[in-house]
Amino acid sequence: MPQTWMITGANRGIGLALTIELLRRGDHVIAAAREPWGGALGELAAAHPGAVTPLELDVTSDASVAAAKNALAGRAIDVLLNNAGLYGPRDRQTGLDVDFDAWREVFEVNVYAPIRVAQAFLPNVEAGQGRKIATISSRMGSIGANPGNALIYRSSKSAVNMAMVVFGNSVRERNVSVMLFHPGWVQTDMGGGGADITPAQSAGGLIRTIDVSGMAETNSFRDYKGEKIAW
Repeated sequence: MPQTWMITGANRGIGLALTIELLRRGDHVIAAAREPWGGALGELAAAHPGAVTPLELDVTSDASVAAAKNALAGRAIDVLLNNAGLYGPRDRQTGLDVDFDAWREVFEVNVYAPIRVAQAFLPNVEAGQGRKIATISSRMGSIGANPGNALIYRSSKSAVNMAMVVFGNSVRERNVSVMLFHPGWVQTDMGGGGADITPAQSAGGLIRTIDVSGMAETNSFRDYKGEKIAW
């Protein structure tokens, strides 16, 4: 049976690849982005008018999220996927030198936004059959991996892990599963051309893993293949 997925940051990278893979198998995608009508996403929406719903959404803006929430009032969502993310500057991310303004900006997108979006669209998820909320985190946020660089990005992913686990505990009694995923080292603008896997490979693995996950996997931190990652 076709599902409805809502994906933030659906206009490029992993988000766009997820949209393509879901359309390929016959699902419906609410494709959220700040400018969802242009570029490759706009072309997809034009080619699949009944299967793609472009949604204007700035995940850092309370007003934008509220407007999107009103636009989707009463619309069931089976899977809500927080994908929008930001790496931050390529320098000044060490323990001895940090760009604090950039740090705040990254936290707005990577930490505050997933909670803002999850809270806003929780009623839509509760109305769906899937009842799943997934967030793209990163293995780089694993404290157990003993990291030594990329302070801004790593700390944001550690923080969103904690934030979503707290959220997951808050909605456990509502039978909504909350999951965190490392998408792999992906060949995107963020990951670079020398990364291990393509966006399509990451997207396919994420979809397959989310498909077979439920309440037994709530508050889990795994990679796109479903393998557990140390916190």
